[in-house]
Amino acid sequence: MDLSVLKELNAERAARRAAILITDLESGEERLVKEAEDTSADPLAETLAARFRSGKSGRVETEDGRALFLTVHVPPARIVVIGAVHISQALAPMAALADFDVTIIDPRTAFATPERFSGVNLIAKWPQDVLPDLALDRYTALAALTHDPKIDDPALMAALEARCFYVGALGSRKTHAKRRERLLGLGASPEALDRIAAPIGLDIGAASPAEIAVAVLAQIVEALRKRPAAERERSAA
Repeated sequence: MDLSVLKELNAERAARRAAILITDLESGEERLVKEAEDTSADPLAETLAARFRSGKSGRVETEDGRALFLTVHVPPARIVVIGAVHISQALAPMAALADFDVTIIDPRTAFATPERFSGVNLIAKWPQDVLPDLALDRYTALAALTHDPKIDDPALMAALEARCFYVGALGSRKTHAKRRERLLGLGASPEALDRIAAPIGLDIGAASPAEIAVAVLAQIVEALRKRPAAERERSAA
């Protein structure tokens, strides 16, 4: 691989930004496509969008018969859960089985105990004190489950500002209407608030904490795999 291309690729990977290395299998020519750039004019635009969503590498052929190999580099998706609650206890092991990195944040030390969350990255601090270091991004999902505005609201604001691929919040439609008012007061735009999945989870009639966890995880997977092409960041660092 050309060293300049390798340097670019490593920079994207270090910043948790997706990129695809395109290699012409006959000539060996390489080029790097970054998800943070506008690829709408690229002749492989549709294929690239699909590969960014799936995260899968593979061979493709162009309309003029050239064989290319697309090596897809996508950051590992992760889930940040706000609230060490019963739903979180069920969600964490299921999410791990689905290959998500999971972090649970809850300042309430009576709930955030290693005994309740064995083997989970558990942080017993306020979200606003933790999230800047976690560096939320477009490959992060955030689920706010405490039902406590003092804990959930700062986390939701941080997730919206970071353009997390999924932002969900527990609560009824009435609860969410009040939440919208609070977040609008904190400076969130109506368009950003429309991105919050609330009530959280796919509508499968879930009742128990475990069933709600299934609905939440399914909705997160749907958001990851069916998400539209990332909003382009022409000024990306």
